[in-house]
Amino acid sequence: MPGNPALAMMSRYRGHINPQALHALEIAFGVKAHQSLVNEYFGYLGNVVRGRFGISLTFFPDPVMHDVLQALPWTLALVGVTTVLAFVLGTLIGLVGAWRRGGMLDSVMPPIFVITSAFPYFWIAGIAIWLFSLKLGWLPESGGYDVVDTPAWSWHFAHDALVHSILPAMTILLTAIGGWILTMRNNTVSVLTEDYVRMARAKGLSPWRVMWTYAGRNAILPNLTGFAMSLGFVVAGAILVEYVFNYPGVGWMFLQSVENQDYALMQALFLLITVAVLTAILAADVATVILDPRTRDER
Repeated sequence: MPGNPALAMMSRYRGHINPQALHALEIAFGVKAHQSLVNEYFGYLGNVVRGRFGISLTFFPDPVMHDVLQALPWTLALVGVTTVLAFVLGTLIGLVGAWRRGGMLDSVMPPIFVITSAFPYFWIAGIAIWLFSLKLGWLPESGGYDVVDTPAWSWHFAHDALVHSILPAMTILLTAIGGWILTMRNNTVSVLTEDYVRMARAKGLSPWRVMWTYAGRNAILPNLTGFAMSLGFVVAGAILVEYVFNYPGVGWMFLQSVENQDYALMQALFLLITVAVLTAILAADVATVILDPRTRDER
């Protein structure tokens, strides 16, 4: 890859670059002059297995894994919770709206949230900051917590972090829920025409049981893979939202690593995202087998 992290680190200091200091930094970043590329590659794989991704250029001299573990809880708490909420609320609204087509819920909620989903993150984030922070003064405009607070496991800090997360969480929720509503509604409309739904109605089962057990259980299956991928990409953070709100999550760290050519940090984040997506998709496949008996048919 282009660039030299040690040279980029030394370029921050104006004046003459000491060759000995440059060589020491190259060793710290994992560059070994008398080692073949093959040995370096397998040495890198061994370090990855042990969780050693090298030294971060952006947050020098912290180890990469130390910085990732500090940012990951913030992203999981913000993006993870809002992703689950968007899926659950969108699925419920889409299911009930399709069950009662033409009703108030079906006529109002899906169009509103589909329109909000078309707006970009940063635009809604800017409007939210202008209205709730600058005009009304209800919520803080940026950061994950008050700068005068020290991160700690206490009710005071938890409340402070919760208040700071309301605006970015609302932004993500408004732009994500519309897609789940639309897909669940369309899936449910298709499922309601199936023979097993007609048979359930002919048996005289209650409408709620038909909706949840027969229609909803089968209509949600196509959404599971998309939901699993969304959960997998949670670890990547919402880069635009975290950047606008200056939120200390993985997305903001990702952007910092790209701007500073921090290859070690970028490699760790890419690997983390890949493993998370693959694990989530595997979990979705298992859930599909449990919910859909047809996938267990050996014939």
